[in-house]
Amino acid sequence: MDGVAGTLVTAAGMFAGTNVDDLVVLTVLFLSSRAGGTPRPWQIWAGQYTGIAALVALSAVAALGLTVVPDRWVGLLGLLPFALGVRGLVAAVRSRKDSGDDPPPPAVASGMAAVAGVTIANGADNLSVYTPVFRTIGPVPSLVTVAVFAAGVALWCLAGSWLGSHRTVIGVVERYGHWIVPFVFMTIGAFIVLESGVLSFG
Repeated sequence: MDGVAGTLVTAAGMFAGTNVDDLVVLTVLFLSSRAGGTPRPWQIWAGQYTGIAALVALSAVAALGLTVVPDRWVGLLGLLPFALGVRGLVAAVRSRKDSGDDPPPPAVASGMAAVAGVTIANGADNLSVYTPVFRTIGPVPSLVTVAVFAAGVALWCLAGSWLGSHRTVIGVVERYGHWIVPFVFMTIGAFIVLESGVLSFG
């Protein structure tokens, strides 16, 4: 398969393969939105699009040979979701001490910028996949690839919203989300840092 059809299939496979973990993040964000009101759905959508756009732009720049940061150091971006998780956990502990039974909102990413930051951090490893692709394909296939990614973001957001719409799960998040959500983000952040090899100094 070649031409536009081949590019479409390749781009779709590349997006799905490199963003499966984003479904977890999006599901958690939409659950937080339904359980506590933040972040708002439009902030999740806008943040996801902004984050993916930034990853694509960085990959395009790197494909031009302008990379100045070694790939493995990009893994330090994982400190962002980890820090958001820690902040959420601290807020949960303080709230429990201050108000007893009143749990705080479960969200740790409360705005578009935070969602975009988490998306970029969670997709930091995507740079190593996207960069060589953009380096080897021409302008037209690159534009087709970007269009497929844009459609993929919409599909991912719809899937995350659907996965986060189950009433039983929302009830659990309303009750325990102030503990669960921070731990999810801390786990994601730690995984990004460890997987990148940035801590391997040997």
